[in-house]
Amino acid sequence: MDVKVVKHEAWAEVVLNRPEVKNAITGPLGLELAQAFEIVQNDDDIQVVLFRGAGGAFCSGLDLKAFGAEPSPAWMKTWKETWRRAHRAIFDCSKPIVCALERFAINGGAALAIASDFCISGEEAFLSVGEVKLGMAAPYNLVWLQLKHSESVTARLALLGERVHGPQLLELGVVTECVADEAVEPRAREFTEQLAAYPPGALSRIKRTSRALANIDIEAQFDVAIRYAQGGAKPPPKRS
Repeated sequence: MDVKVVKHEAWAEVVLNRPEVKNAITGPLGLELAQAFEIVQNDDDIQVVLFRGAGGAFCSGLDLKAFGAEPSPAWMKTWKETWRRAHRAIFDCSKPIVCALERFAINGGAALAIASDFCISGEEAFLSVGEVKLGMAAPYNLVWLQLKHSESVTARLALLGERVHGPQLLELGVVTECVADEAVEPRAREFTEQLAAYPPGALSRIKRTSRALANIDIEAQFDVAIRYAQGGAKPPPKRS
C-alpha cells in the first residue's frame, strides 16, 4: 500500500508510504492518494486530516527511476489523469489538511505541501519547486501558489528553483509554524488534534464557505496551467 489512511477519533492521517524511496511519486501512489482524500472527504466522522510521509520525510517528488523504466509501466498511460484526480481530491477536501513537512518536499511533493491548509515545517526541512532548473514548468505548484500566495512568493519559489528552508518558509507565509526537526510530527499531531476538538462540522462549513466565496473554478485553473506548461498557450497581445 503506497498511501495509508489511519483513522483516529475525529481525525485521520493520510500517509505517503514509500519510505524506501523517500515517498517518491508513482502512478500507483497518485491513484491511492486520490482515493485516500476521497475516503476522508466522504467520512463525516473525520474533521481534520494530518498529511505526512512515512520514514521521517515528506516527499522527494517524482520517482524518476520508475518513470524512466523500460518497458514503460502500464500506469504511465493514465498518469496525467491520475495526478489531476489526486490534486482535485485534495482541493475538494472540505476538511482542513495539516501537512507535516519533514526533511523535504520537492517538486511534485512541494505541490502537495503547498496545497495543504496548514504546514508544520522543521527548521532544516526545505521545500523546492525546482522544475525551472530542469527546463520544465510546474503547473500544479503554480496553481496552488496562485490560489494561496502572492506573485512575489510564487516568484521566490518557482522562478529561482532554490531550496527554501523552514525559517524562510515561515517568513514567506508558506508554512504555519517552524519547529525543531524532531518535533515536526508530534507538533503536527498536536495541532491536528486541537482542530479536531472543535464542534463537529464547523471547520468543514468554514472551508466550504471560503471556497464558495472565492468562486474558484479549479478545473479551469488546472487547464490553463497545464496548457501553458505544454507550450500550447499563446502570449497575450502586445499593447499598442
